[in-house]
Amino acid sequence: MSEFRIKEICKEKGITQKELAEKIGISAVGLAKALAGNTTIGTLDKIASALGVSVAELFEAPAAGTAVLTCPHCGKPITLQVEK
Repeated sequence: MSEFRIKEICKEKGITQKELAEKIGISAVGLAKALAGNTTIGTLDKIASALGVSVAELFEAPAAGTAVLTCPHCGKPITLQVEK
């Protein structure tokens, strides 16, 4: 399993990894290397910007009891807290 959450965030945002690679101007192979943990902070910054998240969010798993959805109108993340 990769140390990054890029695949998971792409799925949440409804973007394919190929689309992400094109959006940030790198090859699919370059993105695959980033997913494997072989990347630079510059590439991580581009990925985070393209996905609308912070670089830190590429590493952090969501807290237990929360869910993150994307607003279909503005594309901003919506964090939901699950209460018992």
